[in-house]
Amino acid sequence: MNISVTKAAKEWGVSRTTIYQKVNNGELSRTADKKIDVSEMLRVFGEPISKKRTEHSVDTVQSTPLNNQNVQYNTDIEHLLALEKLRNEHLSQQVSDQKKLIENYQEQIAQLNKTLDKANASIQDFAQVRLLEFKKSEQGYEPPISQEKEKTDNSAVTTTQKKKKWWEF
Repeated sequence: MNISVTKAAKEWGVSRTTIYQKVNNGELSRTADKKIDVSEMLRVFGEPISKKRTEHSVDTVQSTPLNNQNVQYNTDIEHLLALEKLRNEHLSQQVSDQKKLIENYQEQIAQLNKTLDKANASIQDFAQVRLLEFKKSEQGYEPPISQEKEKTDNSAVTTTQKKKKWWEF
């Protein structure tokens, strides 16, 4: 039976690179269709890992220093994985917070734009009123003087006249 290099690598627990190196070194042969015969894999690498695992679980051999190292290594990897998950969650939270902050800024910008539009409209209205007043004054039209202004002007005139009278002999 022939299998692909990828399948052989998975079943025997070796990398594809290792298999290709063995082929290039002449230690392992491939068929014309670039597949590998299972008997060749058995000859070079022995039993597949999946088969070794089932045999190991059936035998339940006592713990060896190598197994203890593997357990410690796996525990360390699990701790690193947990740490990376925490970092990932923290970064996700930071991204979420930054998105909320951006949304808040966008809302503020929209509100400021509305306020600016209102201010611009008021400025335009004021400018139009002033322009009309200016055009009317150029045409010789003077707005009626208010009575209060008349009183102020009259009192100034009478005061000036009184001063003149005081100094005139």
